[in-house]
Amino acid sequence: MRNLTQVEATERARLLDVTSYDINLDLSSAGLTTGNRTFRSVTEVRFRCSEPGASTFIEVAADSVRSATLNGAPVDISGWSAETGLTLAGLAAENTLVVDADFLYSASGQGLHRSVDPVDGETYLYSQFETADAQRVFAAFDQPDLKSVFTWHATVPAHWRVISNMPAEREEPAEGGYKTVHFAESVKMSTYITALCAGPYHEVRYVHDGIDLGYFCRASMAQYLDPDDLNLVTSQGFDFFHEQFGVRYPLPKYDQVWVPDFNAGAMENFGCVTHAEAHYVFRSQVTDFEYEQRANTILHELAHMWFGDLVTMRWWNDLWLNESFAEWASHWCNSNATRFTDAWTTFLSVRKNWGYRQDQLSSTHPVYCEMPDLEAVEVNFDGITYAKGASVLKQLVAYVGEEPFRAGLRSYFAKHAWGNATFDDLLSELEAASGRELRKFAAQWLETAQVNTLRPELEIAADGTYARVEIRQEAPADYPTLRTHRIGVGLYDLRDGRLVRRERLEVDVTGERTELPQLVGVAAPDVLLLNDDDLTYAKLRLDERSLATVVQHIDAFESSLARALCWAAAWDMVRDAELAARDYVALVLAGLPAERDINLVTQTLRQAASTLTMYADPDWAPTGWAQLAETARTALHAAEPGSGLQLAWARAYAGAARSDEDLAALRAWLDGGAVPEGLTVDTELRWSVLAALVANGAAGIPEVEAELAGDRTASGEREAAYARALVPTAEHKAEVWARLTGDEALPNWRHRALLQGFQHPAQVELTAPYAEKFFATVGRIWASRDSEPAQEFVILAYPSYQVSEETIAATDAWLAQPGHPAPLRRLVTEGRDGVVRAVAARAKDASA
Repeated sequence: MRNLTQVEATERARLLDVTSYDINLDLSSAGLTTGNRTFRSVTEVRFRCSEPGASTFIEVAADSVRSATLNGAPVDISGWSAETGLTLAGLAAENTLVVDADFLYSASGQGLHRSVDPVDGETYLYSQFETADAQRVFAAFDQPDLKSVFTWHATVPAHWRVISNMPAEREEPAEGGYKTVHFAESVKMSTYITALCAGPYHEVRYVHDGIDLGYFCRASMAQYLDPDDLNLVTSQGFDFFHEQFGVRYPLPKYDQVWVPDFNAGAMENFGCVTHAEAHYVFRSQVTDFEYEQRANTILHELAHMWFGDLVTMRWWNDLWLNESFAEWASHWCNSNATRFTDAWTTFLSVRKNWGYRQDQLSSTHPVYCEMPDLEAVEVNFDGITYAKGASVLKQLVAYVGEEPFRAGLRSYFAKHAWGNATFDDLLSELEAASGRELRKFAAQWLETAQVNTLRPELEIAADGTYARVEIRQEAPADYPTLRTHRIGVGLYDLRDGRLVRRERLEVDVTGERTELPQLVGVAAPDVLLLNDDDLTYAKLRLDERSLATVVQHIDAFESSLARALCWAAAWDMVRDAELAARDYVALVLAGLPAERDINLVTQTLRQAASTLTMYADPDWAPTGWAQLAETARTALHAAEPGSGLQLAWARAYAGAARSDEDLAALRAWLDGGAVPEGLTVDTELRWSVLAALVANGAAGIPEVEAELAGDRTASGEREAAYARALVPTAEHKAEVWARLTGDEALPNWRHRALLQGFQHPAQVELTAPYAEKFFATVGRIWASRDSEPAQEFVILAYPSYQVSEETIAATDAWLAQPGHPAPLRRLVTEGRDGVVRAVAARAKDASA
């Protein structure tokens, strides 16, 4: 594929106006067992040229090109390649290009992905075109600001359904048991949000507020689809966004398709959203954590219909705004329009912590940054682009006020509908609506990198009142920006076992030190909580008195958001080597069993496991794992039978089990022995338990094959591949590594499962020899794989569990070699950052 540069895209957009695409796909080969590598695609593109006689190019990432004509004359295709595209010379003012080519079905989740369901042998197709993969399916001017209208035609087996951005207009029978489905001409949109899905999908339809709503999944997953809940959240989202945005959803229908082997969570194709089946179609009992994550994803993609699809970024520099807005809007809607009223707590504990982590890597970047080419874009779908950007928008809403913000959005949508815009365009509308100058705010928050820390410094007089309170703002030496923070300051008193907020101030923190004279003479509370209600994007610390209270009474806050702020502060302190890992684990074991919020329980248990894996002194870590397993076992027995909290603690117990006694207890769950009252050991929990047993050498390949025999599904195949990769023998790890690094391109689901199972916290010594192999191999893998599997290999195969100065030195030696592509260097450097942080944290823990 061509690595399109911003310079090339700008020039091509100046030259061309693309008026229409007509795309005819012959997908009759998709369900065949042989001769099914490729499909035929004939694209007719009509476009205007502002400078007749000029030349340009079109992307055609095909397996082969049969022919091409421009304005009826043959185009020389001898210079065509999938990497460069097709050169078009001697353009007229009005042009018609026809390209007839054969394209590859994909197994990487990019382009037109093909998946065969092991349950019934049926084939399913779906497209995934972001960032620039439309060119893998049709000839395309593949950049976001060359919008056009699209008409799709697809020839498929007669029993298939075909779903695209617009409704189907008609079907015609075709020879050999096939049919051709013709779709209505689309509204104007960018190439990357066009879509086509095909296969014997199960379909459920509703109508809400005049919009035809469709819900699709594979036929074998129909029993798990839960369309009523999906439709409830979707309908609530439409009602909320219609009211807030003042612009109706512009298409006649809105389809959502849950598809297999999806690389991300979902994709905002206009009117044809694709979701990851593996994440959001629940085959077994789940908790409200999973239901809220699903609702958030549904609303995130729905928000994109306005922000991203109706109005689209001009170039990928504003990718952050696309994703940040949808991230912010989904939580805004979730907290106001659905049953997930504490969604901002989840935003802090899950999403914002992702942003904080990303922002502290050496690869940190401003929220807004130049994207010179597509390769730079591919690695920028990160925690800064999503979570930090959403945090800045949340703060911007607080700064200008919700009503002016809403008025600015409505004006922005009205002015730029069906076109392309930039952040500057949005900022202009927000300034006009609010009457406030916002350029300085934007420069301070969007054009600088890293995160500030806010730390209280205080003196308490003999009478128990504050003699002095000030907030010290810190910034890393390499990124010394001190920002303006609008924050809440909460004063909490311990009364009858509850931490009650006595008072809340809103203050502006500026510069290195900000005094709070209004608190002088005020009785010191038991907890002084900075950034109360989580208005700003900053790490926070607690003073000694507050920290002592929180350690004993973190569950006593009435507000889940206050508890989340304290859990986040403790987690930050561990990662920054300010709090020993064993002290953090002690806080978790003491305070988390009383936590009521399932999202905080789930996320904090994950962080406790990460702490023991990465940040605990290896000599003490076995003690920590044993303590976590004991607490999880006690908590799951104490939890309400059948509750989400019981399931969360059961999962944690399976992940923490290391002793023969605990592993035997888990084995009994699988064999029909003693199971805690109310706990359903269903399909997904069985696989989790079996994986824990395999990783610790308490089960092996025979048990995996037996489990798979009872779950011969796509999910079962994926879980079995993961479990097999966990087998803790040198011979088996060598076999897995050979598959991961061989010449055969693995399907994306198998590639991911093998990577996830190859390294494990209980197998650090076993996989130590592969650190050297990683550095010898990673360059070749990067050069030979599609971008998604290449990135996954770098991230998951990097020797992150080999926490040592030797790993850092080996990484430095590799980085010193010339010629590595910048995106690859970035990902490897991020792996190094994690090891450097872990070395410091382990030293802190050892000193404790």
